[in-house]
Amino acid sequence: MIRGKIKNGGIKGEITELERQMQAPDFWSDKMRAQAIIEEHKQLKALLAGGPAAEYDASDAVITIFSGAGGDDAEDWSRILYEMYLKFAARRQFPVFLIHQNENDHGGFRNITFEVRGQGSYGILKNESGVHRLVRISPFSAKKLRHTSFSLVEVIPKFEKNQAIMISPGDLKIEFSRASGPGGQNVNKRETAVRVVHLPTGLAAHAESERSQERNKERAIAILKGKLYKRQEAEREAKAAGLSLGKTTEIEWGSQIRSYVFHPYKLVKDHRTEVETSRVDEVLAGDLDNFIEAEKNLK
Repeated sequence: MIRGKIKNGGIKGEITELERQMQAPDFWSDKMRAQAIIEEHKQLKALLAGGPAAEYDASDAVITIFSGAGGDDAEDWSRILYEMYLKFAARRQFPVFLIHQNENDHGGFRNITFEVRGQGSYGILKNESGVHRLVRISPFSAKKLRHTSFSLVEVIPKFEKNQAIMISPGDLKIEFSRASGPGGQNVNKRETAVRVVHLPTGLAAHAESERSQERNKERAIAILKGKLYKRQEAEREAKAAGLSLGKTTEIEWGSQIRSYVFHPYKLVKDHRTEVETSRVDEVLAGDLDNFIEAEKNLK
C-alpha cells in the first residue's frame, strides 16, 4: 500500500529509496516485508506513469464551465468556450448532451454542464480543466474598452450509477426546483431539476435534462462522484509533489492555464506547455489538437 505521506523527494524519491532497500543483501530475510515493499514500488511506478490518473481515461467526459471575474463579458466568454468544445466534439464525431445551464439575458452562461460522449473523450479532454482567460474589446462597453474575462473549465469522467466512488447518503444535501429554459423561463411545472451538495467538501452538481426527478437525481450524484474523483486525483498529485491542495480554485488573474487574446493582436497561448498560435479563429472552431497533444506529452 502506498504510504500516507509522500516525503519531500516526491514519488521519484520514494521509488529510489525502495529500490535501495530492495538491493540490500538481507532484503528477503523478512518475506512479508519484502513483498510489501515490492507492491509499494509497483504502485508508485504506476502512479508516476499516470496509472491511477488514467483509470477513467476511456470514459465519457462531463464538462462544466463557470464564469468568473468579468460580469457579462465573462458569461459571454463561457458561451464562446462552450461553442468551442461543441465544435471540437463535432470534429471528433462525439455526441454532446446538455445537462444543466444557467443562462443570462444576453445568451451568455453563468454556468453550463454538458456531456461529451465518445470512446476516451475524458482522457482526451481532461487537461482542459483550469482557468481560461480572454482579452478583447468588450462588446458590452459603449466606450469599446479592452476587457479581461475569466472562465473555469472543469472536466470530470462520467460515472455510472454503481461505479467506484462511494458517498454516504448522510453527506448529501438534495434540493429540487423547476427545470428552466433560457433567461430563467419555466418550461416544466414540476420540480424535476436537482441540485446535490456534498456537505464535507462543498462540491455541488446540477441536473435538469432528464424528464423525471429521480433520473436527474441519479445524474447529479454521478456528476458529483466525478467531481470527488477529480479532487482525489488532484490531492494525489499535490501530495506527490509535496504540496497541499486548497479548497477552492480562484477564477481570476494569475491562475489561468490558457490565454486567448483578440486585441491588440491575435494569440492563444497555453501557459503549461508554452504552445501558442495566432490562429485564434481556428482554435475557437474546435482545433485544439496541438494543445491537447502537448499537454499529454508534458505529463
